[in-house]
Amino acid sequence: MTQRLKGKTALITGSTSNIGRAAAVGFAGEGAHVIVSGRDDARGAAVLAEIRAVGGVADYVHAELDGTAEASRGLADAATGLLRGRIDILVNNAGIFPAANTLTADPEMFDRVYAVNVKAPFFLTQAVAPAMIANGGGVIINLGSWVARLSVPVGALYASTKGAMETLTRAWAAEFGPRGIRVNAVSPGVIRDPAVFVDTDHPAARMMAGTPAGRTGNPDEVAAAMLYLASDEAFFVQGAVLDVDGGRTQVAVIAG
Repeated sequence: MTQRLKGKTALITGSTSNIGRAAAVGFAGEGAHVIVSGRDDARGAAVLAEIRAVGGVADYVHAELDGTAEASRGLADAATGLLRGRIDILVNNAGIFPAANTLTADPEMFDRVYAVNVKAPFFLTQAVAPAMIANGGGVIINLGSWVARLSVPVGALYASTKGAMETLTRAWAAEFGPRGIRVNAVSPGVIRDPAVFVDTDHPAARMMAGTPAGRTGNPDEVAAAMLYLASDEAFFVQGAVLDVDGGRTQVAVIAG
């Protein structure tokens, strides 16, 4: 490892599995003191064990990010305490994907998806940004999605929340960039954890047909992009949405 984040601290939401877990392990491997957060304490303990087994530094905070300012503030305060007053990097990764389309989504589902996917990161950023500014700056990384820009006939509610997060990325870069906080986002394509799934004739895998990559991505590939954005190497990258989607949104491969 290159220790690109040596001496840095990081709070990563939704980091007990999948992309968040990969980011937590990757950031810790590069020297950061990581706060793993999520709702599943057993999974959180497993991520901590994985990080600590190779000499990394991490702590766990149970978090129920329900979209209220109080819940986001509670996580920010708990993380700040464990990190001795300083959060250098915030990764707004936590989110939910409902199994519904426009005709089957009810008001309760609508409110919950927006609460978790948009309100929670909004209020967490609101809670964390002032201390980042006071400490001389920081990094915020949001999680977008390829479906925010390349529409498919399912998941309209989820896609709209990711469109909101990509818009907030640009707005926050304008608001906080001059005050020392770099704000960017990653926009993953279809990601499937190889420890859980394999590419077969599955609808998710078929969505990546006709792309340069020709397969679904894995969480480590998204975490690598997050690590770059978190590092000083990305200083000149501001307000960007980095596509990590195998070329899905930008390229069509036509078989000859």
